[in-house]
Amino acid sequence: MPRKCTICHHADRVAIDQVLVERMPFRHIAAQFGVSTSALVRHSDDHLPAELVKAREAAEVANADTILGHVQTLRDRALTILDAAEATGELRTALAAIREARGCLELLGRLPGELQEQAVVNVLVSGEWRTVQAVILAALEPHPDARQAVSGALNQLEAQLVN
Repeated sequence: MPRKCTICHHADRVAIDQVLVERMPFRHIAAQFGVSTSALVRHSDDHLPAELVKAREAAEVANADTILGHVQTLRDRALTILDAAEATGELRTALAAIREARGCLELLGRLPGELQEQAVVNVLVSGEWRTVQAVILAALEPHPDARQAVSGALNQLEAQLVN
C-alpha cells in the first residue's frame, strides 16, 4: 500500500503549497510547518497543483512585462529630453539625457539576458594553476617524452588563451 502524502493531509496544506510555489527553501518550509524536507520534495514533485505553478509563472511574466514597459518609458522620456536639449543648445542637459538613455538601454539588454556581465578569471596567473602545472610536470618526470609533450601542450594552450 503506498504511503500517504503527509503534506496533502497537513492542516496547513494550502499555505504550504503557496510557499512552495513562491520557491521558499524547503528547509525553511520544513521548519515553519514541522514537516520533513523529503516530504516537501515529494509533494512538490508529485502533488503540487500544476495550476498554482502556472499562475505563479504567469505572475512573474506579467511583472517582467511591467518592468520592461517602465524601462522602455524611461528610455523614451530620456530621448525626448535629449531632443529638446539639443534643439535649445543645452549641451549639459543633452549629455545627461544621453547617459540616462544609455543606462536604460543597458538595462533593457540585461532584462532578457542579451547583455551578460560575467567576471573574467585569468587562471594562467593564479597560484593554484601554477601549482597544478608543477605537480603534473613533476609526475611526468619519469616519462621525459610525455613530460615534454604535456609541457608543450600547456605552453601552446597558454599562448592561445593570452592572445
